[in-house]
Amino acid sequence: MTANYLFTGGRVLDAEAGLLRDGLDVLVSGDTIAAVGTGLSVPPGTTEMALAGRTIMPGLIDCHVHVVAETLDLWANMTAPASLSALRSARVMNAALLRGFTTLRDLGGADYGMVRAVAEGVISGPRLVICGKGLTTTGGHADLRTRTDDRPGLFSDRLGSMGLIVDGVDNVRAACRTMVKEGATFIKVMANGGVSSPNDPIHSIQYSRDEIAAMVEEADNAGLYVAAHVYTDKSIRRCVELGVHSLEHCNLIEPETARLAAQNGCIAVPTLVAYDALALEGETLGLGAAEFAKIETVRGGGLRSLEIMRDAGLPMAFGSDLLGELRKYHCMEFEILAKVLTPADIIRSATTIGARLCRLEGQVGVIAQGAFADLLVVDGDPLGDIGLLQDDGAHMSIIMNNGRVAKNCLF
Repeated sequence: MTANYLFTGGRVLDAEAGLLRDGLDVLVSGDTIAAVGTGLSVPPGTTEMALAGRTIMPGLIDCHVHVVAETLDLWANMTAPASLSALRSARVMNAALLRGFTTLRDLGGADYGMVRAVAEGVISGPRLVICGKGLTTTGGHADLRTRTDDRPGLFSDRLGSMGLIVDGVDNVRAACRTMVKEGATFIKVMANGGVSSPNDPIHSIQYSRDEIAAMVEEADNAGLYVAAHVYTDKSIRRCVELGVHSLEHCNLIEPETARLAAQNGCIAVPTLVAYDALALEGETLGLGAAEFAKIETVRGGGLRSLEIMRDAGLPMAFGSDLLGELRKYHCMEFEILAKVLTPADIIRSATTIGARLCRLEGQVGVIAQGAFADLLVVDGDPLGDIGLLQDDGAHMSIIMNNGRVAKNCLF
């Protein structure tokens, strides 16, 4: 049966405009926001929720997650049975939902079965937007083999694997087509060195121009886009010139490249909390000097990159990129962003800009007629205090995704 809810007496947060609108009621019917306004026609049997001045706002969107990375031991994730990986991922997703995130964009690992499981209500979690596996060169960011490990692959057929090793233009094309066939809505490329990979320094440029151009063409042929793991200005600029749309991390970007990316319609996804969390927990995790050096290289450029991208007019979507035990720091990203961006900017990054990047514009990230019923009731005004979106959902009285009530502390 279709459940109907009428939210009254609250203030509706218009994320795009960055303001609160008083005197509006919100009617939810099934999985959809049926109406927003006054004097609404309400179906019989509707449950009324009087909000007493609380803020009703869109559910949050995290545009860079890896739900299959239930632990920081990436090999353990890859070798786990698929059934175990799926159940662990469901736990990860449910925890994100209870922090107010109603949409997650997975950058490597989650498959179409998990998308369906959420949509059908088999598991309680945010809707998923997926790329399948991230494409990596031999020895690239998602190749976790040591230098003396000559095994041919990465257990890429396993749900818990985040990457697929693929080299050469023809093989890249075939891999992109496979990802699309298996339900991907964008393609992920590892175009730069990384923190968690054993053999590639941060500055290393990965994939040839021809290989990345082939990915962009295959994605475009399917009506999709390419997202790139990038840190250095050289790698970012190269990706922008080749038609990559989504720029993940971007810690070492420079102003000229940021302006070019903005002119080309790109969207950046900074993930600064990932490096602060690693710095806090690295010693406990057993990281060595080489790993700490990588972390500090990208961490040191983080806040500067936010300033550069803001000043260039490059849109930024909210991302976290936390794996395993580090997910406890998820909402600390709001605190870090607030050192440079306004609360309104941060909320847009986690709603309307994220929706645009997920190709769900008008469907999520807004409180509007016809949008999915993904909404939060917050005890206060997050435009005045972004800290209300931190603390693991402690200030969220109601969390609803797709019309399903995941949390209700009011009624």
